[in-house]
Amino acid sequence: MNNKTLTFDEVYSLAYDTLHSYNCNQKHAEAVARTIVLAEQNGSHSHGLFRLPGYVATLKSLKVKGAANPTTKALTPCIVQVNGDNCFAPYALEASREQFIEATKTCGIAALSLTKVHHFSSLWIEIEALTQHNLCAMAFTAYMPSVAPAGSSKPFFGTNPMAFGWPRKDKPPMIFDQATATMARGDVMIAARDGKTLPLGVGVDANGNDTTDPNEILNGGCLLPFGGYKGSNIGLMIELLVGPLLGERASVEAAKLDNKDGGPPQGGELIIAIDPTKFGSAEDPFAHAERLFSELLSHDGVHLPGMRRYKHRNDSANSTLSIPEERYQQLINL
Repeated sequence: MNNKTLTFDEVYSLAYDTLHSYNCNQKHAEAVARTIVLAEQNGSHSHGLFRLPGYVATLKSLKVKGAANPTTKALTPCIVQVNGDNCFAPYALEASREQFIEATKTCGIAALSLTKVHHFSSLWIEIEALTQHNLCAMAFTAYMPSVAPAGSSKPFFGTNPMAFGWPRKDKPPMIFDQATATMARGDVMIAARDGKTLPLGVGVDANGNDTTDPNEILNGGCLLPFGGYKGSNIGLMIELLVGPLLGERASVEAAKLDNKDGGPPQGGELIIAIDPTKFGSAEDPFAHAERLFSELLSHDGVHLPGMRRYKHRNDSANSTLSIPEERYQQLINL
């Protein structure tokens, strides 16, 4: 099979031009294109160009406003709320980031409530942007039912990803970004596309039976929570944090109101940021964390979360993106 090699400038142009051709305005198209490029540069292929058809689907169906005007207001000195006006999340995040960072540095801890947005990207991207300001942060969002609660074989929770980041001086931040399901749904979709099987325990088929076939999981079946009831409990926590807490839709509610165009539903996202220097530590909290990391890394086989992304980002062999020619033509045909 022939491959098409793209520079990341070309990846950006492909994403931007495609979105712009479906009446996504400059600010929104630029923000989404940036997140797609970042995902590809870091090896997060399930959140890169793979997502472009889903973005397009929501623009075609008019579920997402390509020219939406997100508005930001302070509910309290440490709670910033964004009304996305049914936009893609990246620009809403970028437009509110400065106010959110200022609130965090003023109060020591702050929350960003994003409502009426359509989130379709990796959480680590927005977390890394905050660690660059010496803030630690965590983020949560939901989706549509695709994960069974513990004890059930029917979908109820979204994959409900969560991310946490800690800044490091002169080193990339420690960031993990993970679903509360055994596997991110995007990775299951890529496995189905590429004809691969999955390990037992990832999900079940429509009859509730264990399966290694990603198509069975995606078509009538569902994913399972990681760690059984423990992952299920965290999934429930995230539903509450991004649904009732924000006045937004939980996964099961989003599904009932979604138009099933294949793109992301309307939902909420909660980000909590913390300024480690404001918590009264008698020593530098960053130096203390480095001692902890050093002790952890002294164990054979251990690495810090996020290191794979940074290695991929900095590897000169990954300075371009190679995708099958057929897949490239499918993107061009959008």
